[in-house]
Amino acid sequence: MYVANDWRDYELIDTGNGERIERWGKYILRRPDPQVIWPFQQNPAAVKIDGYYHRSSSGGGQWEFFKELPEKWVVRYGSFSFYVRPTGFKHTGLFPEQAANWNWIISKIQARSYPVKVLNLFAYTGGATVAAAYAGAEVCHVDAAKSMVGWAKENAALSGVAERPVRYINDDVIKFVQREARRGRRYEGIIMDPPSFGRGPGGEVWKIETELFPLVQACTAILALQPLFFLINSYTTGLAPTVLKNILALTVGEKFGGIVSCDEIGLPVSASGIVLPCGASGRWEAG
Repeated sequence: MYVANDWRDYELIDTGNGERIERWGKYILRRPDPQVIWPFQQNPAAVKIDGYYHRSSSGGGQWEFFKELPEKWVVRYGSFSFYVRPTGFKHTGLFPEQAANWNWIISKIQARSYPVKVLNLFAYTGGATVAAAYAGAEVCHVDAAKSMVGWAKENAALSGVAERPVRYINDDVIKFVQREARRGRRYEGIIMDPPSFGRGPGGEVWKIETELFPLVQACTAILALQPLFFLINSYTTGLAPTVLKNILALTVGEKFGGIVSCDEIGLPVSASGIVLPCGASGRWEAG
């Protein structure tokens, strides 16, 4: 498993009964996690929480705060800083388990002496963008949500990479990749974190089960002649890591050779010592 175990400003304190208790900087939040089907290892009532996301039986939910929290605050990971804020969909704008992938991205880029261009698709609030820019890459950050692109710019500024060569694009990723192919643009590295379902700025519908393979296949046309890496991360329930490995093997691997690997991605739980699986990652890298 790819485990993000180098955090200081984030801690997964405990998990149980379909929930997780987490420390984000100096604030502690409790929110649902459907994969947690075991009991808490500590008495959750003994942990003084600052915010609790209550799931509604009719779908969705809302936060209950027990003290006044700032609208957003900063958490740090090594040299990086990110804004987190509780959103109406239980998320905070940051997936801390992705630090395991950030470390891998940085190692791939810094191992090369030549310039590296990286394309980050479904780029959200820009954790991977910050990592790639920090490592010295020229980055193209693409997301369909204008608000997420703005948040990513804030994170880049916080992390000291605002002046690095990063291009921010608010667009449908499929259309963007197709245009990049027509323009003849090429990238040494591609990162993507596709949702299970989504809509582009023009109402374009995305369904991972029908769109992911064609998108990855299309991306092979915009990889450099000597590509460096390709990363797919997914939070789609039931999508095994080997599915991502197979997709990469049948597309990028078939065209460029190299090495394909996959695994779950996770976070260590302080109370129990277990690791919480948080998603799946497939990695291709040059041999």
